[in-house]
Amino acid sequence: MPSLALFHAGRLPMPIRQITIIGTGLIGGSIALAFKRHKFPGQIVGCDREPVLKRAALAGVIDASQVRPSQAIQGSQIVVLATPVLSIIDFIARLGPALSAGTLLTDVGSTKADISARAKAVFGKNMAARFLGGHPMAGKEQSGVEFADPDLFQGATWFVTPVRGQKIYEGRSGEYLEWLQKIGGHIASIDAEEHDKLCAWISHLPQMVSTALAASLVEEYGAEAPLVEAGGRALREMTRISSSPYSWWRDVAFTNKRNLEDALGKLEQHLAHIRDNLATRELAAEFERAHQLRKVPLKPPNRKTSQAS
Repeated sequence: MPSLALFHAGRLPMPIRQITIIGTGLIGGSIALAFKRHKFPGQIVGCDREPVLKRAALAGVIDASQVRPSQAIQGSQIVVLATPVLSIIDFIARLGPALSAGTLLTDVGSTKADISARAKAVFGKNMAARFLGGHPMAGKEQSGVEFADPDLFQGATWFVTPVRGQKIYEGRSGEYLEWLQKIGGHIASIDAEEHDKLCAWISHLPQMVSTALAASLVEEYGAEAPLVEAGGRALREMTRISSSPYSWWRDVAFTNKRNLEDALGKLEQHLAHIRDNLATRELAAEFERAHQLRKVPLKPPNRKTSQAS
């Protein structure tokens, strides 16, 4: 596992007056609510389909709405792409050239290498000043603005994937990261390729395991069997995220296929080993290896930096 560079942002004198969030579902809506709870003084513009925007406005999630992305970004210092990964890649290409030089484009995509590659193609040598990839390690099995939660990011790691030499705590990105810390995020800087390999193991693989387990139970006992209640806490925890939307995970699997295939293959080997050794001492050895996993929270050290490694 690569080391994670965790930082604290310093205070910066460049107030953000307006933020546009494209995709006002669970994550985008939660960002908006979290900023509002922490007294963000500017305006939050939501961009999505009309029915979604109406629900977001009624819930007090956004201050203004616009269905056309090209109009929604007007006047914003920060534009957050909070849609599935393939849509993020498309929006970078569509909106990047139209953004003013003083606007920072960022995202919340669960994979980063393809997103970073598209941003580099669009912004070229100006990418460090114009784009910062991001990925909050937070979410719910439900989707939609109805489930938006201002506390969603409390204590959550928020990965950022800057390019080499990008001074993420200066200028517009510095102020944005300071706000992310205000809403509870722990900023962790990591290379985009390393991020995708790591998240294949710690995020994408758990989702696929939960999905496979739930699908297997449905095949074995039927959709109506009260298995979760009978199985208790262990089964509830193992299958909770199995109801996560395919529309979101389809893009994750597509853009991180190689890393996820590798992780699934290695897990399959362990499962086969367990299956073949249910009555041998090797089962105990597998439990002993599992007990070595450190289950401690990741906390930022008391230090600052202003430049990505």
